[in-house]
Amino acid sequence: MDIATEAPSHLRALTGVAEAEFRPGQLDAIRSVVEGRRRALVVQRTGWGKSAVYLISTRLLRDRGVGPTVIVSPLLALMRNQLQMTDRLGLAAHTVNSTNADEWETIFADIAADRLDLLLISPERLNNPVFLSDVAPHLFGSIGLLVIDEVHCISDWGHDFRPDYRRIRDVVAALAPESPVLGTTATANDRVVADVREQLGDELDVFRGTLERQSLSLHVLAIPSQPERMAWLAENVPRLPGAGIVYCLTIHDAEAVGEWLTSVGVRAAAYTGTTPHDRRLEIEQSLSEGDLDVVVATSALAMGYDNPRIEFVVHYQTPGSPISYYQQVGRAGRAVEASVGVLLTGWEDRDIQDWFIETAFPSEPDTARVLAALEEGGGLSLRDLEQIVNVRRSRLESMLKILEVEGAVHRVGSQWSRSSKEWAYPSARIDAVTAHRRAEQDAMAAYISTDGCLMEFLRRQLDDPGAAPCGRCANCAGPRFDGAIDPSLVERALGQMRSKPLLIEPRRQLPCPLEIGVDLKANRHEVGRSLARWGDPGVGQMVERTLYANTSVPEPLVEAALSLLRLWSPSPAPTWVTWVPTTKGDMLVEFAHTLAERLGVPVVGALERVRPARPQHEMANSCQQARNVAGAFAVVDVRPGPVLLIDDLVDSRWTLAVAAAQLRSAGSGPVFPLAWAEAFGT
Repeated sequence: MDIATEAPSHLRALTGVAEAEFRPGQLDAIRSVVEGRRRALVVQRTGWGKSAVYLISTRLLRDRGVGPTVIVSPLLALMRNQLQMTDRLGLAAHTVNSTNADEWETIFADIAADRLDLLLISPERLNNPVFLSDVAPHLFGSIGLLVIDEVHCISDWGHDFRPDYRRIRDVVAALAPESPVLGTTATANDRVVADVREQLGDELDVFRGTLERQSLSLHVLAIPSQPERMAWLAENVPRLPGAGIVYCLTIHDAEAVGEWLTSVGVRAAAYTGTTPHDRRLEIEQSLSEGDLDVVVATSALAMGYDNPRIEFVVHYQTPGSPISYYQQVGRAGRAVEASVGVLLTGWEDRDIQDWFIETAFPSEPDTARVLAALEEGGGLSLRDLEQIVNVRRSRLESMLKILEVEGAVHRVGSQWSRSSKEWAYPSARIDAVTAHRRAEQDAMAAYISTDGCLMEFLRRQLDDPGAAPCGRCANCAGPRFDGAIDPSLVERALGQMRSKPLLIEPRRQLPCPLEIGVDLKANRHEVGRSLARWGDPGVGQMVERTLYANTSVPEPLVEAALSLLRLWSPSPAPTWVTWVPTTKGDMLVEFAHTLAERLGVPVVGALERVRPARPQHEMANSCQQARNVAGAFAVVDVRPGPVLLIDDLVDSRWTLAVAAAQLRSAGSGPVFPLAWAEAFGT
């Protein structure tokens, strides 16, 4: 039977719509991979139906006796959406991921017996030893279609590049010439398309359509302070139709905003990279079934997530790229005639964007030290390497993954070794990508300030040749959200931000072999408190101004500490006050004396700095942080009762851990840390 006859019936089964018809380009892409057995790239807007192309292609290929389809997909949420759709086409489909290890044996047996029509895997699975040895040879040897979903991740220039996607090049190179390959994405500009073409082969059929979203109306609101943005959400989210997503840049903010919305009666839940798997499933189902009004999420809920109930997307903070913004706001309006995307801009946006850009790549000196250590020692674990190089654990893992993908290192179990392959640090490529990220950041700033069409701006950033004014956005049709924010809600939001304690948990054990002169486990401090997060409205910004200006301690900072102590009520109550010696002047000493006077207890200079140390924020992992402070202080005076230990910024918590252990070992009572602010990223 001809594809033009077969495919429409599969489309109707997939959509459940008796009159469903292919959109322009869909059937052409299906013909490319099914009839032509070609390599193809589909760049189409969110909601266009890219999944229909590869699911119907899979059905057609399997009906022709061809091997199974393998879909490489980056997110579990995306995998779950796709698995639900396969049932409508009668496809036997499964996924292999970290959450279903108990099913792997059965799935692998089904692959070997050709009982599986479609397998969904993450790119990380391509580096799993069991999968590579037991499954991959048979699977890729008989593959009918390889699909690379969110294929922009394969490119350095993509907004969400992932090192593991580089492994796909080797898989593609090893496939038989007649094995079709299909890459799909909604967010690829000309530079990304060129990079994908280079990696998948010059003989690439490209199906590229308009990125216009006729159902989506875009708006930008400058609301610098977080309490005002939280108040705006409390007022406007209940008024918006359907369900929605509020995107935040950090896990901390997603959790705080989710808690705030719940407190004002909105059915909300937070969804981040740290949300447990079962809870993610529960949230996705609740949103689909109407039991939630909004999910407050990081980018963990973004690419490919398909929910027809989503009618609005609000960004609590500004993403660093117009392309990633287009991708996220595209979650709205996939099955409705009208939807809304609102971007809220804040004071902290640029700092967070800078942090992501500046930590994206390991530095050349750090990389050289890691390679030298592996070449000299060989068989080193992450913990071993942390003792050698001043690199954060997450960045060290990312560095090793990149080096492994590029063949410079290899791993056996938990041990890493230098390979024999020559490798040079790609300075030019990293500099170019970083410059590109800065250009994207500047483009996002231009989007915020433009008086032109907002949708047209985003489409031009994605090199959409048909970009034109949409007639719907705030700049085309006028603002929709221009009312004043309720001051009482702002005050309530600020009160909630201040009332949630910022805990300073004690360190439990040394991260690596170190001699600190005291028993850390036996002399731990109590759970302490920070007055604020660095840069937060009110106290956080007051701390920032105080430290930068190096002036006298402002009275409101003392009042904030007294207020916190009244709420905290540490028990047993501190009978004296001391401070961590600092190089930032006498502000901390002044603060300790003033606070002790107000509390009516003595202040004692119990600790003395006996050797210089670098600021803890320059130390990137726990081993380096602990080593940096070990032996830096000596106890010169002590009192037997419980003590309030004052510090300005808490970052790694190792300064407080070591100082408190020394005080306890010298005879003090329980130690209660109190810091002015919690550093960003703590």
